[in-house]
Amino acid sequence: MTEYDYDLFVIGAGSGGVRAARFAAELGAHVGIAEEYRIGGTCVIRGCVPKKLLVYGSRYASEFEDARAFGWTCEELRFDWPTLIHNVRREVDRLNGVYTRTLENAGVDRFLTRAGLASPHEIALADRDGTLSAKTILVATGAHPVMPDVPGREHLISSNECFELERLPASIAIIGAGYIGMEFASIFAGLGVAVTVLYRGEQILRDFDMDLRDGLAEAMRDRGIELRTSTEVASVAKDGKGYRVHLERGGSLTADLVMAATGRAPNTSDFGLQRIGVALGWNGHIVVDEFSKSSVDNIYAVGDVTDRKNLTPVAIHEANAFVESVFNGKPTPVDHSVIPTAVFSEPEIGTVGLAEHKARELHPNVDVYKQRFRPLKSTVGGREEKMLMKLVVDADSDKVLGCHVLGADAAEIVQMAAVALKLGVAKAEFDATMPLHPSAAEELVTMRHRWEPPAPVAGSDAAA
Repeated sequence: MTEYDYDLFVIGAGSGGVRAARFAAELGAHVGIAEEYRIGGTCVIRGCVPKKLLVYGSRYASEFEDARAFGWTCEELRFDWPTLIHNVRREVDRLNGVYTRTLENAGVDRFLTRAGLASPHEIALADRDGTLSAKTILVATGAHPVMPDVPGREHLISSNECFELERLPASIAIIGAGYIGMEFASIFAGLGVAVTVLYRGEQILRDFDMDLRDGLAEAMRDRGIELRTSTEVASVAKDGKGYRVHLERGGSLTADLVMAATGRAPNTSDFGLQRIGVALGWNGHIVVDEFSKSSVDNIYAVGDVTDRKNLTPVAIHEANAFVESVFNGKPTPVDHSVIPTAVFSEPEIGTVGLAEHKARELHPNVDVYKQRFRPLKSTVGGREEKMLMKLVVDADSDKVLGCHVLGADAAEIVQMAAVALKLGVAKAEFDATMPLHPSAAEELVTMRHRWEPPAPVAGSDAAA
């Protein structure tokens, strides 16, 4: 008998929580886990996986259009939303079962209910009296969509509800232009929905490399998506069977649905964290050290609830490091540098390392290499959309600081580039690599000429 019911109790069964529970159990720990919704978390149930399946479905319209130039006859095409969403939900159910069986096979006790903290070592479950005790507690409760604080916010849906739609709207207004907004704008537009994006900033995808931002905005407009930047929403009201969105600077627009994609906040409310002394940050995130330990010695946190880098692979990596540190005797700090990421818009973005503007803030001498070109497929298909490849290099050391790709398969290309950047690759080593031809990715190893900004026009403010 031990002092505690569990060696480890995990609150939240998303990607990070499940990974930590399984690995700790496989190392011999007695582990329990609580989840109030479905095992699998945001990524599996209402995020990355179902969203990517919708992305695939939305791209067929363009594929069929391009196919005609390659000799295919595509007549009487028709899209059926119920078929797509049914199949997506079926895959989510399958993955929910896979994650559940993974925990079962590892011997992890599962509690499908809300959990809270009664003390640093005690967990209260909503569906039973009393408490359970654990030597170590891991919080992996993720994050939730934040709805804008405007009159009529009750009329808004979030990305969560997109997976519950029984029919497609004819039109949708999307408030916000980050990852989620751009991805769902592309999904809906690809499925034939009229899409308007409303964003208060001057350009979409804040903090991304500016060439990626400008390139994607141009491509999305060319595909028929209306992007309204520098636009604030004043209120949303019911209007017949749809909604009317009123704008701060006057004017309005109507849409069948209005979706908010204005960010996410950590799930840290109302389960006892502050009461037992866990320090929270500016937006409610759990403050942790490099080993994912909170201000309370036996309480740790991983994933979006810590608001470090809110990506599924990062949560999994943090969970691995936590188990190594606490249950395998190998202190393993988490390295959050050189993390690749993608925006599954149309066209797609893949990026790793520093954006050009950030590189220039941190390094005195920066070289930029970039190439815009029509992919080979588009030369036959007749599509004018350009692909972008860009390398940001420290001119003093020749080290590649950032790699940015806009276009088909950008995520697949950047995943491999991330390996090179993680190893500290130099631009000369890119140059010495034999290109694979014909491919888009070969541009990354054939760019030899530094990009120079246009010279200022005589008499302009820049020239002065």
